[in-house]
Amino acid sequence: MSDTDRYSKLGLMVGLELHQQLNTQRKLFCHCPTVIRDETPDGTFIRRLRPTQSEMGEIDPAALFEFQKKKRFCYEYYNDTTCLVEADEEPPHNLCEDSVDICLTMARFLQSNPVDEIHPMRKIVIDGSNTTGFQRTTIIANGGRAIVDGKPIGIQTICLEEDAARKIADDDNNNMRIYRLDRLGIPLIEVATNPDIRSPEEAQEVALAIGLLLRSTGRVKRGQGTIRQDVNVSIKDGAIIEIKGLQQLDMLAKTVEYEALRQEKLLEIRDILRDHGITEEKIKNKITEVSDVFSKSESKVISKSLKLGGSVYAVKLPGFAGLLGIEVQPERRFGTEISDYAKFWGGVGGIFHSDELPKYGISDTDVSEIRKILKANEKDAVVLVASSENKCRDALNAVLNRAREAIRGVPAETRTPLPEGTSKFARPRPGSSRMYPETDVRPVKVTERRLERIRKNMPETIEKKEKRFIKEYNLSTDLASQITRSMNLGTFEQIIKETKVSPTLVAATLENTVVSLHRDQIPTENLQEFHFIDIFKLVEKNELSSQAIPDVLTYLAKNPSLSVNEALAATGLSMVSNEEVAKIVRKIVQDREDFIREQGVRSLGGLMGAVMKELGGKVDGKTVKQILTDEINKLLKT
Repeated sequence: MSDTDRYSKLGLMVGLELHQQLNTQRKLFCHCPTVIRDETPDGTFIRRLRPTQSEMGEIDPAALFEFQKKKRFCYEYYNDTTCLVEADEEPPHNLCEDSVDICLTMARFLQSNPVDEIHPMRKIVIDGSNTTGFQRTTIIANGGRAIVDGKPIGIQTICLEEDAARKIADDDNNNMRIYRLDRLGIPLIEVATNPDIRSPEEAQEVALAIGLLLRSTGRVKRGQGTIRQDVNVSIKDGAIIEIKGLQQLDMLAKTVEYEALRQEKLLEIRDILRDHGITEEKIKNKITEVSDVFSKSESKVISKSLKLGGSVYAVKLPGFAGLLGIEVQPERRFGTEISDYAKFWGGVGGIFHSDELPKYGISDTDVSEIRKILKANEKDAVVLVASSENKCRDALNAVLNRAREAIRGVPAETRTPLPEGTSKFARPRPGSSRMYPETDVRPVKVTERRLERIRKNMPETIEKKEKRFIKEYNLSTDLASQITRSMNLGTFEQIIKETKVSPTLVAATLENTVVSLHRDQIPTENLQEFHFIDIFKLVEKNELSSQAIPDVLTYLAKNPSLSVNEALAATGLSMVSNEEVAKIVRKIVQDREDFIREQGVRSLGGLMGAVMKELGGKVDGKTVKQILTDEINKLLKT
C-alpha cells in the first residue's frame, strides 16, 4: 500500500498554525524594542497565577491543569528594554500599527478577507509565560488560501498576538519556573490553515510555502526561536491532537507521521480492550499501598523513596496485560503514554508496570505478591508508583483516568514535540472558555485607504525574486533558490546595491563559503552584515582578492571586534600590485623555462598553482592568468 493510500484509508487530516515574530521597532502593546538579550538582567520579581472564570462562569481545563501544579514564577527584567507593561504594572499601550500593516500584507498574499475593525482579546494562559495570566491576540483576516503544488489549502485566520516570555530554567527544588521578559510582547503573526492537508509530506510543503510568503514581506525576524509551528493531527475515529512549538521545519513531516501512527495504535488498543469486554466501569478507583512487599527491595528507586519516608502504591488495570508494552511511536510505548500522565498530574518520576517487569531490581516474586494483594490475574496489568502518599495517589488516579480514556480511544490533548519526531503529553486541550474581550486596548479600524496603501506597496514574493535573480544577476537556479530562501538575503541585496561585485561571488560566499567555514568549526555566527559589505567593497576596489575572502572571514569570525581593514593588516592579505605580480610571474617562468617549452600553452594550468601559492591569496586569479599567459607567450616566441 502506498503512503497516499495508507493516509487516505486512515482519514488523516492536518491543520497548521504558523507563528512568526515580526521585525518591528516596538513591541505589540508597548514601545520597548524587540530585542533578545544575553546580558545579566537588572532585577527579578515573583508571581503566582490563578485561573479566572470566563464570562459564562466556566474555568478552562488547561488553565486549571497549570494551576494545580502550584508553581511560582520568577521574572527577569531589564531597566532599559523592558517596562511596566511587561510586568503587568501599567496598562497596555495602543496596538502597534506597523505590525497590523505586516499582517494585512500577508492577508493580501493569501487572498484573505481583512476584518473591518480589529478587537484584541485575552486568551487565558497561566503556565507563567505571561505575567498577566493571559495572552493578547486579535484576528486580522479570515479565509483565503495558499496554493501548494497546485492544490488550494484553505486559510482559517490570520491573527496578531504578543509573544510569550522566554523560559530560562526550572527550579524544581522551589517549584519555580524562571522567565525573562525580553521576548514578552514581541509581535507575532499566526497563520492558521484549514485541516485540508492529507499527508505528512504535504504538511511540510504547506509550512514551507507559507513560510516563504512570510519572508516575502521582508518584515519578519529570522533565526532560531523566531518561528514556531503548531500542528493539529487527527485520523478517522481518533481525536484532534495539537502538537505545539515545533521549531524545526524539516521534522514536521516526521512529527505528523508519528502522530498518525500513535493514534492508529491507540485505536488498536481500544479495539483489543473492547474485544476483551473491558468497560470503564471495570476500572475501579482502588489504590492500594504495597510498601511492605519492598521492605528488602533491590530496586534503587524504590529503596530511595522508602528511605525518604515515601511509600509504594499500586493499581490494577483489568484486561491490560500485554498492552502497556505495545509501541505506539518509535521508542515510546503505551506504558510511556500512561507514565506521562502520572508524571504531570502526580509530579512523580515515572511508573513501573507489569509488562516491563521483572526489571529495575523488582523481582518476579515481588510482582506475584502484588498481584495477590490486588487480586489481579494474568490478563490484568499492574502499575506501581513510589513517592509520597499524596503524589502516589495523584499519579495513580491519573493512570486510572488514562486507562479509561484508552477504552474510549484517543484522548484529545496538547502534546510537546520531541527531537526525533515523537511527542509527549503536555496538558489537556483548552476549551472555549479560554477567550474573552480585552478592555484595556482600543479597537483599530481597517479603512479602505489603509488597504489601498497596502495594495500599492506589496513586496515581491520569494518565487518572483528567485526568477528575477536568475535573469537579472545571471545566478544559477540552485544559487538563486538558496539565496532567496536564506537568512542572508538582506545582506546579499545590500551588497549588490552598494557595489558592482559579481552577484554570483557574493551569493556563493554567503551560502557556500560561510557554510563550509561553519563545518570546519569556525564561529561564523560572530560575522556581522557590515563585515561582508566592507569585504566586497575592498574586492570592488581590487584591494582584496576573492581567493582571500575565506581567510579574512575566518579571522573576523575569531576576532569580530576588528574591522575588515584591521583584519587585512593582521593577516597580510591585502592585494599586491600588478607590477609585483608580474615580477613574481617572470621569475617563475624563468625558473620553469624547460617545462614551458616542452608543454607549450598547456603549461599554464601547472604554473597557475605555483604562482597562486607564492602569492597566498593576495591577488585575483584572473589577473594572474592574464599576466602568466602574456609571459608564457613571450617566452615561446623567442
